[in-house]
Amino acid sequence: MPHPPRERSLRFGYGTNGLTDLRLYDALALLADLGYDGVGLTLDHMHLDPMSPELPALTTKLATRLDRLGLTVTVETGARYVLDPRRKHGPTLLDADPADRSARAGLLRTAVRVGADLGAHAVHCFSGTAPARTPAQVAWQRLVDSMAPVLEAAASAGIPLAVEPEPGHLVATLADFHQLRRALDDPRQLGLTLDIGHCQCLEPASPAECVREAAPWLCHVQIEDMRRGVHEHLPFGEGEIDFPPVLAALAETGYQGLTVVELPRHSHAGPELARSSMEFLSKAATGIQRPDRSERPPRATTTAPAKGTP
Repeated sequence: MPHPPRERSLRFGYGTNGLTDLRLYDALALLADLGYDGVGLTLDHMHLDPMSPELPALTTKLATRLDRLGLTVTVETGARYVLDPRRKHGPTLLDADPADRSARAGLLRTAVRVGADLGAHAVHCFSGTAPARTPAQVAWQRLVDSMAPVLEAAASAGIPLAVEPEPGHLVATLADFHQLRRALDDPRQLGLTLDIGHCQCLEPASPAECVREAAPWLCHVQIEDMRRGVHEHLPFGEGEIDFPPVLAALAETGYQGLTVVELPRHSHAGPELARSSMEFLSKAATGIQRPDRSERPPRATTTAPAKGTP
């Protein structure tokens, strides 16, 4: 039976990478029962396997289930070993071997097709880390070249590709995102995944200020607690982030997508953390109202300063 629509200024989701001990449909039912608006669906072997020959049929079935549960979705591509069982997050878009770069780009194109079939708000991705001793200019050129066919696929499917700045990766900060955007000639299909914890970890601005800076490109938000200088995803209340100003900034900017709890190392306590996270976010968002406007802010005409050219 369809769940009733949820009325709130922000739309919360929970990432399946934090529920890997549950079967996918059990995880989705849990999230619907807890009042979540959607799910950050990581394509991985234990849930929706992007390498499965039955992927189209599985995706069709999943779309029906999401609709019945009243859940929207963002497709995420951060599975650790989905392509290479021995190398975490490998291969990347920055590897020396063109075949390896092509394999990662192929996974992202598959994610775009899945996202389109599920009616996803966006498809998430990240740059990856460059092999040791790779010159920065070479790494950036590999990234630009590898992203081009993925962006073409996203444009054809009519779905945003939302790059996540990830600590330790080539694209690690908002400034790096802007560098990539300019190198690609600012394609309309290129968007941003903003991880609130990463902002606390290494951005010079506060998380709320990062939200406002990112607003013109923002397609997907991940959220968890974190401490300055330590890249460790923490349950709410165990880090240093003041969340009501962050959630208020998201509402003020008119952000329409999901804000997805990202706790990939806490699957052992996934159901309980999904419950407590919804309680925390609902309380932190109390009284927040979305501005009376129907459109998101236009893309900014100025950008953050570059850290160099690719």
